[in-house]
Amino acid sequence: MAERKKNIAILGSTGSIGTQTLEVVRANGDIKVTALAAGSNISLLEQQIREFMPSIVCVWEKGRAEELKLAISDLPVKVVTGMEGLIEVAIEPKSELLVTAVVGMIGICPTIEAIKAGKDIALANKETLVTAGHVIMPLAKEKGVQILPVDSEHSAIFQCLNGENRLQIEKILLTASGGPFLGKKKEQLFDITPEQALKHPNWSMGKKITIDSATMVNKGLEVMEAKWLFGVEVENIQVVVQPKSIIHSMVEWKDGAVIAQLGTPDMKLPIQYALYYPERRFLAGERLDFWKLSEITFEKPDIETFQGLALAYQAMKQGGSMPTVFNAANELAVSEFLKGKLSFLGITEWIKEAIQAHKTIKNPTVDEILETEQWTREWILSNYSISRN
Repeated sequence: MAERKKNIAILGSTGSIGTQTLEVVRANGDIKVTALAAGSNISLLEQQIREFMPSIVCVWEKGRAEELKLAISDLPVKVVTGMEGLIEVAIEPKSELLVTAVVGMIGICPTIEAIKAGKDIALANKETLVTAGHVIMPLAKEKGVQILPVDSEHSAIFQCLNGENRLQIEKILLTASGGPFLGKKKEQLFDITPEQALKHPNWSMGKKITIDSATMVNKGLEVMEAKWLFGVEVENIQVVVQPKSIIHSMVEWKDGAVIAQLGTPDMKLPIQYALYYPERRFLAGERLDFWKLSEITFEKPDIETFQGLALAYQAMKQGGSMPTVFNAANELAVSEFLKGKLSFLGITEWIKEAIQAHKTIKNPTVDEILETEQWTREWILSNYSISRN
């Protein structure tokens, strides 16, 4: 008797994590993709639909959704759009697990609805926990839903915690590559271009997360996520720069023991681990060769130069709505930087000033989180000369 296929839905199927998730599905052959959602890459989405035959797909923009409907009019696939469509994909009745690989706060509401519907979550959307961790984690516990981290660092910590008592954690050691500008000082970063910032030394990622890695904002967002995922206070999360990205993260215990997860920098490993947890499957690819590696070096993060990390700790300690301000200001700043309309160092300046201007809401509801995002955008738009388009 053939083993039953596992059913999954994917938000963000045409992005970096989404496409690699489908590579894992393709390689294993025992997962059925029941629903897909994407932004605007209609040609790639059409290819995915024809290969994986989901029952429903969502395209964010209505006009692009109409294009897709025409392109796949020969197939029995429902096409939906907007936030309602994302939620419909997230709660698709046959799926057991939702991969949240969209970028931005757009992922919060579909994730909440999926949890309410009893779906396990393979989480690759940072903003969900950064801004709404105080809502998501208690809800997941109430519904008996697993939150399975897809980020390489959080997956590493998750793996290190297997079989251990989380109450005995001393601290989490979150590793960082340092990005493309490791070792540079502030005065060397004034004229950095988007092309330079997009050249990550180890990882192949989407544009936004690659810029976040260059500013170390990404590591700040990961600190915030780790607090919620693993129930550890932010003071007990230490960032360690490990330039080769071989140690993906570590956990130090009360007795002084440190457990680490090592491997080559390949996102398909944490993706596959989340899809099949607790099973480990064969994964094709390069293996870690300690003879070639010879040494692993460590550095302290330079928070004077890369202020994004220090600002993240500040926002998390203030708590409430402040991480939303941090995140929203960064999203807008990165967008302007990629358009060539803001300097590289201007990204953290916008974050710092938005944080200083905001009055914290202590325990925000989802509506208040979304209102805080809008407040942050309006504040930046009214204080800097940028287009509203």
